[in-house]
Amino acid sequence: MHRLSWLHKFLLLVFLGLWLSFAGAQTAAPSLMLAHVWRKDLPLQDYWVSEKYDGVRGYWNGRQLISRGGVPIAAPAWFTAGWPGTPMDGELWAGRGQFGHAQSTTAQAQPDDAAWRKMCYMVFDMPAAGGSFDQRLPVLQSTVRTINQSWVQAVEQRKLASDAELQQWLAQVVKGGGEGLMLHKGRAPYRSGRSDDLLKLKPFEDAEARVIGYKPGRGQWEGMTGSLLVQSPDGRQFALGSGLTAELRKSPPALGSWVTYRYQGLHEKSGLPRFARFMRVRNEPGFEPEK
Repeated sequence: MHRLSWLHKFLLLVFLGLWLSFAGAQTAAPSLMLAHVWRKDLPLQDYWVSEKYDGVRGYWNGRQLISRGGVPIAAPAWFTAGWPGTPMDGELWAGRGQFGHAQSTTAQAQPDDAAWRKMCYMVFDMPAAGGSFDQRLPVLQSTVRTINQSWVQAVEQRKLASDAELQQWLAQVVKGGGEGLMLHKGRAPYRSGRSDDLLKLKPFEDAEARVIGYKPGRGQWEGMTGSLLVQSPDGRQFALGSGLTAELRKSPPALGSWVTYRYQGLHEKSGLPRFARFMRVRNEPGFEPEK
């Protein structure tokens, strides 16, 4: 009996240690500013326009980089050395068309120094600076100049005069391999949640869904995955097969994982995405879809 009691105590201590390790790895998820989709009825002159960088959202809380979900991002010490004690909001980016590198690099528990040498931190806001975005922007630019590191860059912000200029820049960015544009209202404070203070403009719509099952393949895909059965954050379920590579059909994303898909509007009756096409698996630390 005494022996069993000792064993119970030992197992309890092991469990407690594991729980404390996990709890210590989590921090509170940052209250981030999120984007609506750009609409032509909005006054373009009220907004600053920048490229939308296809990377991993990284929030510097003044001590460490954390993901959108509140998970610490294990960047090398040199990457964040000399950064300010005030928050910065930005994108950990590896270049156009290099989302996979950004995602795999930021997901590693032990930082790969060589991989991080290819990363940039594209700063687009200073959440605690106060005032409007018009007022926060020069603070951001001054902060980045003070940091004086080539991998830390202030996102270029432009004022555009017309929708024609907006569409022209969008076409230029997309042709060069970029994802789209962001529009930030100049007089807006930094506030969490989704609003017209921050907007995105892309040539397609995209969203995330969780993998909940698989449908078997037919014909050339016999014996492999024909499509993923996925569920959107609001509970809608649909099959996602278009865009899956042969490799993914042989070894599909795990159940419970999040995937990004492109689509062209929603069906009026069902509300399901039209022409949904698989883009990629989301496995960056603490990823949760925007709501």
